[in-house]
Amino acid sequence: MTSLGRVLIIAGSDSGGGAGIQADVKAVTALGCFAATAITAITVQNTLGVHGVHPLPLDLIEAQARAVLDDIGTDAIKTGMLGSTDVVERVAAILDSSDAPVVVDPVMIAKGGHPLLPDEAVEAVKSLMVPRATLLTPNAPEAEALTGLPVADLDGQRRAGAFLIGMGAKAVLMKGGHVATGDRVIDVLVTEDGETLLEGERVDTRHTHGTGCTLASACAAGLAKGLSLEAAVTEAWAYVAEAIRRAPGLGGGHGPLDHAWPMRGDR
Repeated sequence: MTSLGRVLIIAGSDSGGGAGIQADVKAVTALGCFAATAITAITVQNTLGVHGVHPLPLDLIEAQARAVLDDIGTDAIKTGMLGSTDVVERVAAILDSSDAPVVVDPVMIAKGGHPLLPDEAVEAVKSLMVPRATLLTPNAPEAEALTGLPVADLDGQRRAGAFLIGMGAKAVLMKGGHVATGDRVIDVLVTEDGETLLEGERVDTRHTHGTGCTLASACAAGLAKGLSLEAAVTEAWAYVAEAIRRAPGLGGGHGPLDHAWPMRGDR
């Protein structure tokens, strides 16, 4: 019997299929792992934006996670949209019951600008989620909200990454998609031992919905397979870059990636 890397995903559902739980499951599956989920909220959204957010009860969120952990188990946990201070507190307690590595995607704002985390919950993310992160994956606006530092260039990414390490994260993948507007995108993996730059050509496309969810889940899949942190991040970064290049062009707004590209024969 084949042993698959197991990933428990704790995040919100995206009815449009491009981000959230749907993107997470697709990414984890495409990279050869087994995805299980604990859904925190049901969102009404498509490529044009988020039209509604309906949180699930705290006890139901925890029951989903406990059911998975008590039976299937997990080799890595990925957290995404949590939505409130109460959910952050409950998820932090769930994380403490497992010794699996944790990838924290501090989801705060949807691609179309809809807020997904109230201001008062940011403090809970700082105090409870950041210190529990084996890997934290903020974009520039999220890093600014967490650190209070400007993140407008590579040096800003480095400073914010180091600051977040000081807040307790074991490693930080500072995403560069929101930084500058040149023809290159640079992400920086920051650890206590140094940094790794991941650089590629910026793709001129509006079809980037769910890139953050996808990248974080792909990193979790790598860790679940037993890869080193650097190898997991490198594999995830290459996977997402190709998924952006192959985006199917769906919808009239920010369209989804092609999550399934590694499963085809033309890779």
